[in-house]
Amino acid sequence: MLVAKQVADLITTSRALLSFVLAWLGFVQGEAGLALAAWIMVLDWSGDAVDGVIARRSRVQYDSWIGDHDLEVDMLVSIGLFIYMLASGYWGLWQAGVYLIVWLLILWHWGLMRSLGMLFQAPIYGWFIWIALRDQFSAGLGMVLWIVAAVVLTWPKFPEMVIPGFLKGMRDVAQGKIDSDQE
Repeated sequence: MLVAKQVADLITTSRALLSFVLAWLGFVQGEAGLALAAWIMVLDWSGDAVDGVIARRSRVQYDSWIGDHDLEVDMLVSIGLFIYMLASGYWGLWQAGVYLIVWLLILWHWGLMRSLGMLFQAPIYGWFIWIALRDQFSAGLGMVLWIVAAVVLTWPKFPEMVIPGFLKGMRDVAQGKIDSDQE
């Protein structure tokens, strides 16, 4: 019988697979797949919003490899989206190369800290949302509305935990400290 933790891990694993779907979509459909890519991102974000909640409510608590690597799954999805945009012509090869090289150097120097992982994803998501709003307005609006709804529904957590945690992580990076999540 499945316990909630296993369901959460299945959701996280499914999200990892979405990264490959996004990359494939870029090569197969290119710009024509923009609306579908946007809705795949909404699906991914929805899974990301519930997998941790489900795992914490499980009657059986244990650590799992996939659960311990949620940040890496988040980053993998953003890389899948990055590849979609590159294959679709929304991102130039030169710009993509510079972005990746800069981030490889940053992560090599500081390691994979939660705040850096979040910062790595932000420009990719921001650029994609802008493209979707510009070229497939209804899909872009759907993503924006999803983000607004997620912030509203998790309101106390966002301003009280997420933002201060991110800012603390950035201060730690600036001061050369190791992220407490990675110790």
